Amino acid sequence: MKLTINLNKRFRYTAIVLSSLLIACQPNEIGEGNGIVSTELDAGFTITNANANNTYLLTANNSYLTSSWDLDNGAGFNAGGTEETVFYPDAGIYTVQHKVTGIGGVSQTVTQSINVESSDPVAGNLVRGGKFENESDHAEWTILNISDNGASWNFNESSATITAGGFNQQAIYQTIEVVAGKEYVIDMIVSGESNDETWFEVFVSTVEPVQGNDYVDNVVMGLNTWAGCGTGSFNGSLSSVGCVDNSYTGSRSNIVSFDTSGTIYLVIKSGGNQTSGITISNVEMRGSN
Repeated sequence: MKLTINLNKRFRYTAIVLSSLLIACQPNEIGEGNGIVSTELDAGFTITNANANNTYLLTANNSYLTSSWDLDNGAGFNAGGTEETVFYPDAGIYTVQHKVTGIGGVSQTVTQSINVESSDPVAGNLVRGGKFENESDHAEWTILNISDNGASWNFNESSATITAGGFNQQAIYQTIEVVAGKEYVIDMIVSGESNDETWFEVFVSTVEPVQGNDYVDNVVMGLNTWAGCGTGSFNGSLSSVGCVDNSYTGSRSNIVSFDTSGTIYLVIKSGGNQTSGITISNVEMRGSN
């Protein structure tokens, strides 16, 4: 007996079976992924106090393919592990987010708040209202009128801007309590463009400002278009883009210290012939040791 095998029929049957399997693995609707996804995700986490001031341990409930954290520090989401340690030197309420991603690209995010009741005694920011976020922040600053007119500080949402012309100038200031022999680091974010014949100076001194008088005691840092900075377009920390020497050290530095404890004045002064606008935000003065 002669056996004949119909190969074409076998191939057609195999193709039908494979096609059925592929269809069974597809999602019912377009955009639902590849049919292999995580159905249960848990991005929850616990918050515990670490053994240090204003330091917290964040522990995820489970681990996944990817895990990222937004620690409310301006950096956004960053890849991390199942545990993160975070330090908040300043008092405030911080919103922490944990995002996990499972098989198929499905993700879940859980948000919790951390209430930091007091600033760290060493690294906490001593400047009040340094972020200029609202009227309460704005009220922490006093306007020092040096020129009769022609220069003006304007408080915005999350910043303050100085404009000036005709070589007029104006300052803002506040008092800060310091400890003798302790080093402090001063900095802020500055931005601007198209300024000409302009100066911007930051002072820290025990000398109290007087309305209608210039302030020239103990400059720490600043911008000066004659010295080659503050021109064109700039945006960054004053310690990076500035070009004014610290009168305490005689060199480029944003570190100060004081012989006696007590009240000092942080004064931010600017003016010029054509100061189209210098904007500041995140003004800080922190202990460094």
